[in-house]
Amino acid sequence: MKFIVSSSQLLKQLQILGGVINSNNTLPILDNFLFELQPNQLKISASDLETTMSTTIDVESDNDGAVAISARLLLDTLKTFPNQPLTFKTEDNNTIEISSSQGKYELAYFDGAEFPKAIALESPSKTTLKASILATAINKTIFAAGNDDLRPVMSGVFFQFSSDNLTFVATDAHKLVKYVRTDITSDQTAEFIMPKKPLNLLKGILSATDAEVTIEYNDANAKFTFDNVVLVCRLIDGKYPNYEAVIPKENPNKLTVDRATFLNSVKRVSIFSSKTTHQIRLKMAGTSLQISAEDIDYSNKANEHLNCEYQGDDMQIGFNSRFLTEMLSNLNSNEILIEMSMPNRAGILTPIDGTDEGEHITMLVMPVMLNA
Repeated sequence: MKFIVSSSQLLKQLQILGGVINSNNTLPILDNFLFELQPNQLKISASDLETTMSTTIDVESDNDGAVAISARLLLDTLKTFPNQPLTFKTEDNNTIEISSSQGKYELAYFDGAEFPKAIALESPSKTTLKASILATAINKTIFAAGNDDLRPVMSGVFFQFSSDNLTFVATDAHKLVKYVRTDITSDQTAEFIMPKKPLNLLKGILSATDAEVTIEYNDANAKFTFDNVVLVCRLIDGKYPNYEAVIPKENPNKLTVDRATFLNSVKRVSIFSSKTTHQIRLKMAGTSLQISAEDIDYSNKANEHLNCEYQGDDMQIGFNSRFLTEMLSNLNSNEILIEMSMPNRAGILTPIDGTDEGEHITMLVMPVMLNA
């Protein structure tokens, strides 16, 4: 087996695939990249058994074969080369020789047949959308997904496809984000929960392409195909909580405020909040918004006033400043609307501007009980 490939092109693809590989794999073969060679084409794969990702690049070759090569050794070596053609050639003693303009390097390889095969999806449903839209949907939701191993269904992003819209939801029970596209629909109605790891991998590469992404899915697995990339992953098993039930419908108290000013204020004031609760207090009356925080243990205190538009009864409500900061940072709008009903009910954040046609973002944050 022999092929010639551009060092920088190979490195770029391997760095993308490297994100799949776990630091402590149960099977030693998973510490490797799988190289599958066909005439003038090299397919490289990485897997952790739950997620398998592969990419295809052009090479100079007139033969075929399959070997597994140490991911760490290969990445460490390629990072040191300036861009140049490299020749890979298998030797009789189970080593592969890499020839560069600087010298020759030999490393052991394993039989490609030992590498786990990617799951083939049986009778999948299918939806196609632009890479930029999927990237935005992931970016807007993934930060709100939970990390609780005891509630695995909440540790992923819920994909809901219908003939009306595509909806993406993430929640950890303290905050919730619902991202809807009414300008894209699906022929089949479907629901599935995507784990965070493959979504983070996709997020990193979708922003660099304007391709169409084909999503195929069944009850157990999903497959994403675009450009020269194929990602197959196991879905999270279980029923997603009824998120619509927790979004309050009647919210008579409405606060409109400049997003960037509010975000900076929350960041500043939260420095003075309790390190355990991260609680900040919002006090609204007329056109005034007061943001305050206090850390009684250390006698730290902060208080700021912002101009705002407020309709409703004067009220005070407490929020975890970290959740507010995350949400405000993930919006692009100039102004945001916060709708509330009572101090013990969730607040709803929506952007007033900055969204595309057909794009709807709803963010929900649970309050924290205020000390008197």
